[in-house]
Amino acid sequence: MNFYLPVAEMSANIVVFLAMGGAVGFLSGMFGVGGGFLMTPLLIFAGIPAAVAVGTEAAQILAASVSGALAQWRRRNVDAKMGTVLLAGGLVGSVFGVQLVGALRRQGIFDFSLAACYVVFLGVIGLMMLIESTNTIRQVRAGRVVTARRPGQHIWVHGLPFKMRFHRSKLYISAIPPLLLGIFVGLLAAIMGVGGGIIMVPAMIYLLRMPTNVVIGTSLFQIVFLTAATTVLQSSLNQNVDVVLAVVLMAGGVVGAQFGAAAGQRLKGEELRFLLATFILFVCARFAWQLIATPGELYSIGRVGAT
Repeated sequence: MNFYLPVAEMSANIVVFLAMGGAVGFLSGMFGVGGGFLMTPLLIFAGIPAAVAVGTEAAQILAASVSGALAQWRRRNVDAKMGTVLLAGGLVGSVFGVQLVGALRRQGIFDFSLAACYVVFLGVIGLMMLIESTNTIRQVRAGRVVTARRPGQHIWVHGLPFKMRFHRSKLYISAIPPLLLGIFVGLLAAIMGVGGGIIMVPAMIYLLRMPTNVVIGTSLFQIVFLTAATTVLQSSLNQNVDVVLAVVLMAGGVVGAQFGAAAGQRLKGEELRFLLATFILFVCARFAWQLIATPGELYSIGRVGAT
């Protein structure tokens, strides 16, 4: 059954995109990460214009994050003060990123720039996760005790100026690292159509030394407001948010996440990270091939910057 996507200006099979939303929802529920860094590439591979895929996925992430943030808030797992600092940086990065998207589209090089960003981003994340999970699996099989870094340990971050006290996280650290982290995640949200949780969560645990139970809620808290701002900016400045597509993806994602969460409980943490790293590297390789492969049509006629 086909339906028309008004912003993407194309007809598509609703079953395909429902299944795509369900598949990414399954992976998100299984691995415990947001699906933006998976969904945006899949939308592009399915023929959705890159700019529309980025803008629409920001809207989809917003809807998916609201319910999770509310649940974490009820459990008192949100450090609102830390989230506000992260959000302040995120809004700065988001504004700059949306303007950069518009500039790249006008130059006709946004598709190439997005693919290059994904190759670097997914390649680094995937390799780091693959190495860490492989080492952990080897240690577990060898009977060694795997120790994690403890929250609250003092590192170089704690020596920076402009310190603030974050009572919920039980931290007294400089506001500079979370502010810079927020700016970086804001850029990712605007340019790549991702929520940034896959960067935010590890950074808050290993760099800021926040308690793990507070990390997820605080990340979702700032992602809700950040993706809301990004969606509004993308829609008003670049006109690249397709609401019809976002609703279809949301419907599939809600169902898929339930099955993914159930499946994830049957695997160990290091095994989940290994599988996720493998999938990330596969998507990275697909983007890398897209950059070097000879296109099917060497020449095309169209307005520069058109979607």
